[in-house]
Amino acid sequence: MLEKMVGVRESMETPGSQTSLHRANLERVVRAVRMAGSLTQAEIARSTGLSAATVSNIVRELKDGGTVEVTPTSAGGRRARSVSLSGDAGIVIGVDFGHTHLRVAVGNLAHQVLAEESEPMDVDASAAEGFGRAERLVKRLIETTGISPDKVIGVGLGVPGPIDVESGTLGSTSILPGWTGINPSEELAGRLGVPVYVDNDANLGALGELVWGSGRGVKDLAYIKVASGVGAGLVIDGHIYRGPGGTAGEIGHITLDESGPVCRCGNRGCLETFTAARYVLPLLQPSHGPDLTMERVVQLARGGDPGCRRVIGDVGRHIGSGVANLCNLLNPSRVVLGGSLAEAGELVLAPIRDSVSRYAIPSAARQLSVLPGALGGRAEVLGALALVLSEMGDSTLLESARSTATPVFT
Repeated sequence: MLEKMVGVRESMETPGSQTSLHRANLERVVRAVRMAGSLTQAEIARSTGLSAATVSNIVRELKDGGTVEVTPTSAGGRRARSVSLSGDAGIVIGVDFGHTHLRVAVGNLAHQVLAEESEPMDVDASAAEGFGRAERLVKRLIETTGISPDKVIGVGLGVPGPIDVESGTLGSTSILPGWTGINPSEELAGRLGVPVYVDNDANLGALGELVWGSGRGVKDLAYIKVASGVGAGLVIDGHIYRGPGGTAGEIGHITLDESGPVCRCGNRGCLETFTAARYVLPLLQPSHGPDLTMERVVQLARGGDPGCRRVIGDVGRHIGSGVANLCNLLNPSRVVLGGSLAEAGELVLAPIRDSVSRYAIPSAARQLSVLPGALGGRAEVLGALALVLSEMGDSTLLESARSTATPVFT
């Protein structure tokens, strides 16, 4: 009996054992490939700290198990092998609710977008209608691509407002009054039957640009989105920083003028009251018409309209004041401007840089680059795909890739 118990104990994975170390190295390699989309073996070695020989052996094992695919490529003029997660390992879905649209994307674990579709919608009106349309659009795209629903292992969901970390509900009913008391993750998970990971649109924009766009190659950045409100998605050491209550990045409520306009948060002179569309457009509507939109303002500014150029420049200077505060507090290496305002290019970026150089600590300002987003309106839905990739467990992925059963996530 004692010998049997000893045998069982020795077969178990114990901390520090060769078995547990090997398992940890497998998961480390899978995590690096999962977040990057594809890496050469040399890049895997650099990002994980594992030796080239160890990486080679692990990649061979993962390839034999069906977890990764290896294809010939070149790096620095030399032949190399590119490693990506298997296209058969699972499918992820991204759902982005904007105030005026619904966008859905289908992708695989190799960071390939297989299908994408957007349709106009007044998200503020009804949560039930919004989720119903999202469910129908997701199922239509899955059917269009010919993917088995059993392959879907998770959904990333973006909403235009802060998510309360403890309750999972929207933290500000003034943003989406029709969604009061709704838990978006539970609602959509109940309809689709798979795990749903939810975050606000600014955080997802940051993730999208980090993985696919202007944030590639950096570990510390801030994604600024200016629309009906102003928010910032913060990436610190390669991870989204949400804060204990999930409200980190509410840059729109930095006070610029204590005697300024009353903000929806109840304070006066918030950054949002000088930059968000609802406050900016009335400045131009008397001369440019009541149907003016921020997209149209940007278009006119690029065409030389002096009034629109002035307003865009003023907005940029105000945003730059907020960015300067971020620089002094967090010292990011890059700021990415998203939303329709980014289409104004240097008309808005130059004033942002001017304010940063004026108000930020010189050493922080020198290290900062300010760029337009590369993904445009797709940043949030691609960020929703990236959210699933970042939240899913590597251990579970290893098991599901080797099993023909429906993937199960913890």
